[in-house]
This record gives sequence, structure tokens and C-alpha cells, in this order.
Amino acid sequence: MKFVTFLTHETLDDRDEQRLGLVVGKEVIDLEHASKDLGTPLPSEIIAFLHFGEPAMLAAKKVEEVAMSDPEMFKEKGARHPLDRVRLLAPVPRPSSMRDGYAFRQHVEAARRNRGVEMIPEFDQFPVFYFTNHQAVIGPGPIEVMPEHLNRLDFELEAAIVIGKQGKNISANKADEYIAGYTIMNDWSARALQMEEMKLSLGPAKGKDFATAIGPYLVTRDELSSHRISGEHGERYDLTMTASMNGKEYSRGNLKDMMWTFAQIIERASYGVTLYPGDVIGSGTVGTGCFLELNGSKITNNLWVQLGDTVTCAIEALGELTNTVVAAS
Repeated sequence: MKFVTFLTHETLDDRDEQRLGLVVGKEVIDLEHASKDLGTPLPSEIIAFLHFGEPAMLAAKKVEEVAMSDPEMFKEKGARHPLDRVRLLAPVPRPSSMRDGYAFRQHVEAARRNRGVEMIPEFDQFPVFYFTNHQAVIGPGPIEVMPEHLNRLDFELEAAIVIGKQGKNISANKADEYIAGYTIMNDWSARALQMEEMKLSLGPAKGKDFATAIGPYLVTRDELSSHRISGEHGERYDLTMTASMNGKEYSRGNLKDMMWTFAQIIERASYGVTLYPGDVIGSGTVGTGCFLELNGSKITNNLWVQLGDTVTCAIEALGELTNTVVAAS
């Protein structure tokens, strides 16, 4: 299944209400309205939905099956909307928490080589992550930036998972069962701010906290089964990843190249800590997946994202996440 959070109006105002939907063909099915017809009412918001667990997933699957078999079903409830007539937000607009990993060796090696330092041996010992601002999540569409963000503004091509059920001290061999689905992540970065802060051995803070884009869909694991690579440390997925700016491709990689699986990251993140439905965990940047790495490797020449530029991050089977940079009012 492909879950979305959407609006039925072009602009966010008092008339708008964020809705939880399911993509079926070229339509979005409003899950709350449609599920009432089937006698299993579902919430209109993704985190509340995830807290209902497997019964909610089964009820959503039933809505999908009915919507696919009967094109007229749910129309009288106003539950069917053309996909091109709704505004998609982040599938989880306000995650309960947001972590971002560091799982792609190619990116880490290139970043360290470009700084003139050796590969750090601790990378092979355990997966690491940092917490980012879960209240600054955006979906497809404009990204508003302040003037200082434009000093070496960068994208980061990543995938992310959303936790689907509560757990603590989760072992890697069980961790994939805690994943509700996968989405695309663009970890927007203001590199000048980030580098200044990290000289003090803290952060990234203001270099990262202004926007993280995810979306457009939350895709469940069953949708990705044909791409799955099973292993003793958890699942990997053979999914091509690309990033382009203003129609020109700059980044290309594959999700299967994660050194640390999401299952291993979940095991580390949940050690002594409870994970909750709606928590988001990013993979970290794929190799070649940002201008910081590309510029340092001389693939590009001091190229950064500017006002008016449009960046599209795409992952096979997960869709395309497109953002255009605009000045904050």
C-alpha cells in the first residue's frame, strides 16, 4: 500500500484539513471516509492510524481491494479524489521523533577523504545517528529558506523508514517487523552554518534544523517484496536512487549499498529506549548524494542549491520527491 497525507485545496488555510489517504491507481482514497462504509472506521491522521497496529493495516488493505474492484465505491462519501487534484504533504507531517543515520560507506569515505582524513574505524563497529528537528518536516513543494541557509545550501539523497509499532531493545533479526513503510528523505543542509557549528564538536543544529523533506508516499514492505534482499542482519532493497537539480541528474546510487541495515539501526536506536509508531529514521546520504561530496570529489565545481532551483530526489518504487527553493517571508 501507498499511504499519503493530503489536502483537497491548493493552499493551506482555515478551510483545509489534512487527511490520511491511500493511493489506488490515479486516485487518492480518503481512509476515514471510505472505511466507515466497510464498518471499520479508521483515523484521519497517520500516527493515530499506526497506533492501531495490524488491525488498521488490514482494514486499509480491505479499502484498497474494494476501491480497486469497484471504481464507483466510496464516491458518494466524497472519499475518492484524483491524485493530480490534491496537494500531497509529508506522509508523516509531524513525526513523534526523527533520527538520521550514517549508513553508506561510500559517502562517509568520500567525505573524510575530501577533508584529508582517514576512514574512521568506528564506522564498522556500530551504526550511528543524530536527532533532527521533527517539527520542521516538509513534503513535496516549496522549501522556505532564510538568507544564511543559502550560504552553501545542499540536498541529501536518502531513504527513510517509519516505525509502525512500539518497541524497546529490539533485536536486528526482529526489527524489520517494526517498519510500517519506506519513504524518500531529503535532509536539507546549510553547509556554512553546519561547518561553523561542528567546529565546537556539537551539532549539526542550525545547519540542519530548518527543513527535512520526506515523501511523497509511505510505501509498505509488501509493495517492495520483489526488490527485497534478505540477510542475517535484516532486509536490504535493490532500489535505484537518483537526485537531479533543474532537470539535470547529479546523484545516482542504490539502497542495497547501505553498510548498516535499517534493522541494525533500529537495534541500536532502541537500546534502552522505546521507539514509537510515527518515529522516522533516515538512512544517511547515499554515495554521490549531495553537493558537499560531489564538489569535494571535483565531480562538480563549487555548485550549491540557489533560490529558484528545483531538486528532485527519486527512489525506484518509492516515487519522486520534488522541492523548489523559495525565500522565507
